[in-house]
Amino acid sequence: MCYSAMIEADYLTFIRVTGQVDVSIEEFTARIWQPQKSQSPKIPKAIARWFSGPLTNAEIAKRIAECDAAEIARLEQELFKQRKRLADAERTLQTKTTKKAVEDRRISTEKIDWARQKLASLKRSELVPQDARIFPGWYAPVVIAQGGQRVLLPMRYQCRLPGWTQAIERKYPGTYNARRDKLEVSWGKLFGHQHGIMVVNRFYENVERLDKDGKPHNVVLEFKPQIEKPMVVACLWSRCPTPDGDLLSFAAITDEPPAEVAAAGHDRCIVPIKPEHIAAWLNPDPNNLAACYAILDDRERPYYEHRLAA
Repeated sequence: MCYSAMIEADYLTFIRVTGQVDVSIEEFTARIWQPQKSQSPKIPKAIARWFSGPLTNAEIAKRIAECDAAEIARLEQELFKQRKRLADAERTLQTKTTKKAVEDRRISTEKIDWARQKLASLKRSELVPQDARIFPGWYAPVVIAQGGQRVLLPMRYQCRLPGWTQAIERKYPGTYNARRDKLEVSWGKLFGHQHGIMVVNRFYENVERLDKDGKPHNVVLEFKPQIEKPMVVACLWSRCPTPDGDLLSFAAITDEPPAEVAAAGHDRCIVPIKPEHIAAWLNPDPNNLAACYAILDDRERPYYEHRLAA
């Protein structure tokens, strides 16, 4: 399953690939940068920069700055808390070894490292490739057709299917991908009805490897296509009402992998559609699913190089 992807971070390139789109500033404001949110939203830093660059919007830029400041304050408080926890554990271990002190030392050390990394990322002004990655639960820019226009909306990368509650969703954490062989069974309310596209440059997968002792362990591989253009990934999306407003969410369609991806140890691959099929994919006919399948079959088929993810 495509558990992570590096999306196209350059807005002008994004528009060249998808065609002209209307950017829903209202949806970005409502879904992502609400003043009452206690933590910064899970959206790639590179995408947030759109609103202080090519999509300059003073109100959103202000809200982003406020969210970042609040998150920095929260992380600094967490760092202080964990440093105290570590110091207490080390004092205890100087006189006696207890299970609690050992665990407190381990957990606090891990949380300190994590908080430091998050703070460094928030305070960093220059962008790095990692700033364009998404993970399940993160928001990404997705293009759909709405009212005869292509619209760019922020959607969570983990689809909540129509009729689902948050409790049901927790039982199915893998709905950030939609298997091609299950589109009419598990995804029938969306396939042929609500299609979208995501623009990515590479994707990441968890695969199993054996260590020097022959024991299995997990590694993350980065798969990069040998093409000179971003990939247009076929997606399904949903809008579900919640007490806090509508939840926009999506899943990337996956299929059997090409030989080089299978040889690297993974059994699924995202489906990049051809640019000439974008209009038809975004405006599906629910009475002609064969045409939808034809678009998925007549896909881009790049060769994917892979390496250990940084």
